[in-house]
Amino acid sequence: MTQTRGNDAMLTLIAAPAALTTFAAVRTRARQLGPKRVGVVFADDDVVLAAASDALLEGIALPVLLGDEPRIRAHAASLGLAQLLHHAQFISTPRAAQTAVALARRGELDILMKGRLRTDELLHPVLDKQSGLRTGHLLCDVATCELPGDSGPRLVGISDGGINVAPTLDQKRQIILAALEVLRCLGITQTKVAVMSALEVVIDAMPSTKEARSLTELAATGVFGEAEVYGPLALDNALFETAARAKSITHPVAGHADLLLMPNIEAGNMLAKSVIFLARLPFAHVVAGAAVPILIPSRVESAHDKVNSIALGVLYAAR
Repeated sequence: MTQTRGNDAMLTLIAAPAALTTFAAVRTRARQLGPKRVGVVFADDDVVLAAASDALLEGIALPVLLGDEPRIRAHAASLGLAQLLHHAQFISTPRAAQTAVALARRGELDILMKGRLRTDELLHPVLDKQSGLRTGHLLCDVATCELPGDSGPRLVGISDGGINVAPTLDQKRQIILAALEVLRCLGITQTKVAVMSALEVVIDAMPSTKEARSLTELAATGVFGEAEVYGPLALDNALFETAARAKSITHPVAGHADLLLMPNIEAGNMLAKSVIFLARLPFAHVVAGAAVPILIPSRVESAHDKVNSIALGVLYAAR
């Protein structure tokens, strides 16, 4: 913190918090901002219950478990989750998704989390025009992974691998804006956004390269604030400086991307699952654009990564 003296007043300038670089730091920050009320929809799932219990014990979440209460209690008891059974709120309902959305709409839940149901089954009531959680913004899934590096780990965003199947140019603009907001919760400002494709030159046969050029040009108008947006870039030269140098790409984003804007849901989903299951990197994601954060982890993601997602959701809810 620095101080400068004016004529009759003292102006205190507080430095912006440093960017969070690990999920351990994200959890620490979530404990400071939490706990938040997390509605787990159809919570009769062993992994999601273990994650809810861990988030409760870490002081990140106050779990609200919706669905078949006897089944949920039986699952929790079989896992030995005594603290969860004692402290969680239970709401027994066959319409868990609709009930959770209604509670969030009334301000009684801070975050929604998918349990034993498909993503579309949770998002259907969220997107209901009369009773849902629409805000007028595009919903998109913003993932983050903890990427190791020579100078230490850092958090890198990936979007969208969960909701928008084939985003238009304008939808990609909206995805960037939403993802920038999520990354700001992690202290990542002046964000470097790589617009991804399979190569780093523009060719007519690959429409994603042409859209990358258009987004680069749009960024020059100031639409994305202080963020630098550049593409097309391939995965290697977006993340690794040596790969960018090898291809003589000198733009500041190349080799240093904080956010990877994927061309479509197939690319985003496969990259995210490669990060989780092949590289085994710590991972989290949150759906931005609704009235509350929504967590849609795969049912095969680990409890550890689901707690990371809850922590990210807490930071986003508190923004």
